[in-house]
Amino acid sequence: MNITAPFRSPRHPLTGPTVFGAIVVCAAIWGFVALAGEVMEGETHAFDTWLLLSLRDAADPANPYGPGWLRELVRDFTALGGTGILTLLTIAVALFLRLQGNKRSMWVVIAAIGGGFLMSSLLKHGFSRPRPELVPHGSIVYTTSFPSGHAMVSSVTYLTLATLIARVQPRRAMKIYVFTVAILITLAVGFSRVYLGVHWPTDVAAGWVAGSAWAVMWWAIANWMETQGVVEPELNEERPALDEKRRLPEETPQVERIAVE
Repeated sequence: MNITAPFRSPRHPLTGPTVFGAIVVCAAIWGFVALAGEVMEGETHAFDTWLLLSLRDAADPANPYGPGWLRELVRDFTALGGTGILTLLTIAVALFLRLQGNKRSMWVVIAAIGGGFLMSSLLKHGFSRPRPELVPHGSIVYTTSFPSGHAMVSSVTYLTLATLIARVQPRRAMKIYVFTVAILITLAVGFSRVYLGVHWPTDVAAGWVAGSAWAVMWWAIANWMETQGVVEPELNEERPALDEKRRLPEETPQVERIAVE
């Protein structure tokens, strides 16, 4: 009797997704370092000032463009990148995975998102860029400015969770939908920080780059773990057909034997 193993047998670790992820992470690190250098030298100050003030009434910079309901909507968006919301979301997903028996995936999520929070704090402490004082802040802040913690950690959290969800969705359309939602939420959170006047635009851009690089790195790690048989293989549209082909040759002789008997 043949017993199918729950995971794939180990393969060579340097698969296409792993190599692609490594290239993207290296490119993102280079981009972040280049942007950070420009920021620390003051080369981006004119651009930051122009873009920040372009969202404000020229006659009264304390007043952002748009009706009152838009300001409330933007505050709702910024809350999606807050520590409380992201922590609760991470705990909920981790417990869900644990209850489903996906203990390894649970630890991957905790390590990826928890590490992203830690990295964001270390980068803020290292650069210690002051917050913009051009306009009144539309949200309470208590840390330094570069990179934007909301932009970085929301990128880490939503993109990591999107990767996790997409791995168990066999249909390509569903994978695209999940990543699209995650990207839109991340963009909305970052925009809200500039609109509320609590971050320079380059803070948000750096947060997006760093957070996306972190999420891609963990996506590559998950793919490497798959090649080693540690985590479940990613589902795709072809896999059910392949499983059916593997099962039919084993079942056919049994059917014929029953017919003969």
